[in-house]
Amino acid sequence: MEQIEAEFSRAGLAPLPPAAYDRFQSYLDLLLRWNQRLNLTAIRDPQQIIQRHLVESAFVAQHLPAGITSLLDYGSGAGLPGIPIAICRPEIQVTLAEAQGKKGSFLREALRVLVLPGQVFGGRVETMPEQDLFDAVSMRAVEKMESAIPIAVKRAKQYLVLLTTGKSAAASRSFTAELDWFEPTPLPNSAQMILAIGQRKGPP
Repeated sequence: MEQIEAEFSRAGLAPLPPAAYDRFQSYLDLLLRWNQRLNLTAIRDPQQIIQRHLVESAFVAQHLPAGITSLLDYGSGAGLPGIPIAICRPEIQVTLAEAQGKKGSFLREALRVLVLPGQVFGGRVETMPEQDLFDAVSMRAVEKMESAIPIAVKRAKQYLVLLTTGKSAAASRSFTAELDWFEPTPLPNSAQMILAIGQRKGPP
């Protein structure tokens, strides 16, 4: 737990309550255990997982606009950034959308073990009921981003949150005319990845 706290501090993140670091440690332990039989992340080294995945996702959580009470993590995979957002921002009800059954099982187990509010949607986002809308939708390393983003925008009442490269973020602007984009923010411990947040124009 001390290593997680040290890496968060080194990245300039605001301090979290001790219970949050406990949850991050439990999440890391669970991720490492499940990753032995299920390819949740190609990164195997615990310190690199902390630096690349946990720090990055906690950074996103701390940079989300105020007032968000619901968030859809599109293509959640190992729960990144959705689970760290749920840990850092307990006021946000997080839904983890993951179409792959085994990864969905991991996400349900993570929510149970970490005692986090939230739910897992075990299917493709485009099959969600039309009335299921969220204040924000987050996306990280989603396949076929160009086709996924319009689906995500339909679910977002206010914000689209992308963890992506500068090049991909620039391309996204061309097919998200309904969004105004904030100035992108470089993510810690990465030379290429940025946080790009688009806000829906007009009232939500």
